[in-house]
Amino acid sequence: MAQKDFYNVLGVSEKATADEIKKQYRRLAKQHHPDSNKGEAKSAERFKEISEAYQVLSDAKKRHQYDEMRRLGAFDGYSPRSSRGGGGGARPGGARSRGPAGGSSAGTFDEFDVGGLGGLGDLFSSMFGGGAGRAQRPSGPEQGQSVDTTLDIPFRTAALGGKVPIELELNEECVTCKGSGAAPGAKIQSCPECGGRGTISFGQGGFAVNRPCPMCLGKGTVPSTKCPTCGGSGEQRSRKKVNISVPPGVDTGSKIRLKGQGGRGLHGGPPGDIMITFQVKNDEHWSREGLDLVVHAPVNIAQATLGSKVSVETLDEKTVSIKIPAGTPGGKRFRVRGQGIAKEGKRGDLIVELSVTVPEKLNEKQAQLMKEFAEAAGLAL
Repeated sequence: MAQKDFYNVLGVSEKATADEIKKQYRRLAKQHHPDSNKGEAKSAERFKEISEAYQVLSDAKKRHQYDEMRRLGAFDGYSPRSSRGGGGGARPGGARSRGPAGGSSAGTFDEFDVGGLGGLGDLFSSMFGGGAGRAQRPSGPEQGQSVDTTLDIPFRTAALGGKVPIELELNEECVTCKGSGAAPGAKIQSCPECGGRGTISFGQGGFAVNRPCPMCLGKGTVPSTKCPTCGGSGEQRSRKKVNISVPPGVDTGSKIRLKGQGGRGLHGGPPGDIMITFQVKNDEHWSREGLDLVVHAPVNIAQATLGSKVSVETLDEKTVSIKIPAGTPGGKRFRVRGQGIAKEGKRGDLIVELSVTVPEKLNEKQAQLMKEFAEAAGLAL
């Protein structure tokens, strides 16, 4: 049973950008979504593979870790040995690994557990067993899935705060088997593939790596009959709608953590968390510089030349008036104190930037007056 390469699953290059990966995932997910292919087991399985691949490759940290394991050859045509009987299986190059009983190891491979790879263990184990496998998965309570996601929010909501709905896809405990992976009435027995150890070893590139057993998904046990709902994984994909409370003053890159709003825990464990990273949409009228709001106010050539008053609307829909001195050039800025973005007890200013508009067409009288003005001012035409 060879682990599929996530880049091949999505059909993208290993050098693909985050946007290219996201675009390809959306295309494939739409094509193979269970709602569009009801009753088609192959499409459901394909959708599951696509989601697992995207979950890793869309996260910069996980992708880096995955690339490191991939570079070491951890996914190149691995075929797990059978550990029945507890003996050591033969390896490529004459190496021999320890079996479940902890027998001796001979050859050139140094065996180690992926749990000691600075976070690679959790990532590596999550890549097997349909996203549900965890290395030497405990039978006791486990925290539910935590999710990192990016949320696009309007400029006004980011500045003033508000609520934004979001829908997430989560791995949660199967409601049918309660996380055991067994069909109702089925017996739980020691896994014949790993002998109950929960992990198996493979050698590649001069070392041996322990990975979760693909048969029992790291549990060490298997049911006599798999749960028909989750296929024996103990988890199922679900959608969850959450209303996100956006704090006032957030900017692109700001993060919030929603404790206990992630996936349901396994075997009575606590739910996971949701980590939200905000991405603020551009606005055609507003921009920001720190806590200062910038708004562009158009004035005509007469207003700029003779002086005038200009009214602008603040972000919270109040109106303020700006006095424009005679001879004000385009691009001139005026500051209105205390009308910017409020955040953590501080508040910025409103900056009004003038832009001088010039009429595209003049009637005969307007053109004559403009010529007279130019002649009186000594302007060359």
